[in-house]
Amino acid sequence: MGGEEREGVMATDFFWSYTDEPHASRRRQILSRYPQIKHLFGPDPWAFLKITLVVLLQLWTATFLQNAGWLKILTVAYFFGSFLNHNLFLAIHELSHNLAFSTPVYNRWLGIFANLPIGVPMSVTFQKYHLEHHRFQGVDGVDMDIPSLAEAHVVTNVVTKIIWVLLQLFFYALRPLFLKPKPPGIWEFINLVIQLGLDAAMVYFWGWKSFGYLILSTFVGGGMHPMAGHFISEHYVFKTDQETYSYYGPLNLMTWSVGYHNEHHDFPRISGSKLHKVKEIAPEYYEDLESYNSWSQVIYMYIMERTVGPYSRMKRMLSTKATQKSE
Repeated sequence: MGGEEREGVMATDFFWSYTDEPHASRRRQILSRYPQIKHLFGPDPWAFLKITLVVLLQLWTATFLQNAGWLKILTVAYFFGSFLNHNLFLAIHELSHNLAFSTPVYNRWLGIFANLPIGVPMSVTFQKYHLEHHRFQGVDGVDMDIPSLAEAHVVTNVVTKIIWVLLQLFFYALRPLFLKPKPPGIWEFINLVIQLGLDAAMVYFWGWKSFGYLILSTFVGGGMHPMAGHFISEHYVFKTDQETYSYYGPLNLMTWSVGYHNEHHDFPRISGSKLHKVKEIAPEYYEDLESYNSWSQVIYMYIMERTVGPYSRMKRMLSTKATQKSE
């Protein structure tokens, strides 16, 4: 394992692992010992209803604020709308694994619907890159969840880390488009047209303030915000022999249990509503792993700890087996 850091000094390279990612082997071990976990596989039957309620509530809130002042809009966006839009972002994450319906195309349509209050078309593109993050976790040049070299060279102190956290949603969304662009297909076009249609309707019927509320809800919720702590907590290396971390705090109730991240990578076919059962059935595989109880604390640690920064991620080279798998 490479990428060693000196005490009190930020690493100048990623942590390099020369073994495969840990989740496939742990999945095999757990299933051999607890085969009943297979009964947890499959969609969440309540996903459609939960997503629909959040979408309608957020769109209604946007129309309600059509005549509000910008300070009120920003306040409501940060303390209310951000939670709803981040919930929808993580619903899209759930749908990228086909965990609402057994038929993949229904999940894709529901993802486009869940995308509406977010304001920016992303659900179809997200799925393409996210599934690669699972199949090739940490693989150099493939896993676009890992910060770019440009980010690592610039984000080197407390001030630049604060700016990066505030704008991390931009980096998260734009990084793959610059580093590994994929040609858009018909589904990206459908996602774009439907999203722009909703955005235009929002502006035409309720004005720019309603639309602005949706955009603000998306981006303030992806920056210096408790919900956004999961972007850092999931795979940033705070303990050099561990590359995935779970969070067991109360915000799992609003985030499709994405905090159960070791469990999710071990069993991506289990919906968020059932991930806690994995830890209950096989506790010995998770209780010794470092985990978090506060995403806000993770953000604070990332900013303030001098040894932690964009390089604090595990990387590995693309193996011959992985190359054949990707072809």
